[in-house]
Amino acid sequence: MARWARVAVSLAIVDGIVIVGTAAWISHFGAVAQPKPSDCILILGCGSYGSSPSPFLRDRLERGLQLYRDGYGAKIIVSGGQGPGETITEAEAMQRYLVSKGVPPADIIIEGRSTSTATNLRYSLEKMREHSLQSAVIVSNRFHLARAAILATRLGLDATFPGTYAPEYWAAETAGLLREVAAVWWALATVHGNSP
Repeated sequence: MARWARVAVSLAIVDGIVIVGTAAWISHFGAVAQPKPSDCILILGCGSYGSSPSPFLRDRLERGLQLYRDGYGAKIIVSGGQGPGETITEAEAMQRYLVSKGVPPADIIIEGRSTSTATNLRYSLEKMREHSLQSAVIVSNRFHLARAAILATRLGLDATFPGTYAPEYWAAETAGLLREVAAVWWALATVHGNSP
């Protein structure tokens, strides 16, 4: 085998190990993450259909709702801006859903500017400071939690990270996990904190 071919094979093996190892770490983090009682529950947006939460977002809302009812946070922050195909912001859709489930509107804080995980957390941290909230339980899909934790740590956000998993949408869950492999490395390489 030519030298260049051996180098190419070696690089491919290393790349494979990195990808598999990162995916395994992301999966493990999401599976074992547990919530702790905090000042608020922060539910990250995940797309809406018009004004209705997507299946993944509905799962996040139900998880956040259960945590709220179990006393893990007295306030709920709903975070998400308006994307293509959405007639209202994701935050507004989440607020409507939670109110329909019996959550008092006064217990819901709306963050409707964000368009990414990084801005979800940054703008939600601003809301937390406005309301004198020091800690959060951050709710998202399991595959999303590792990156959310990296970004929250960079921002100085005191948080725990319970996740959701929808086995009926296993293909989308798997696609999300694979996408997060690159996203985690990008977050590690490029994102800088803004803590005081």
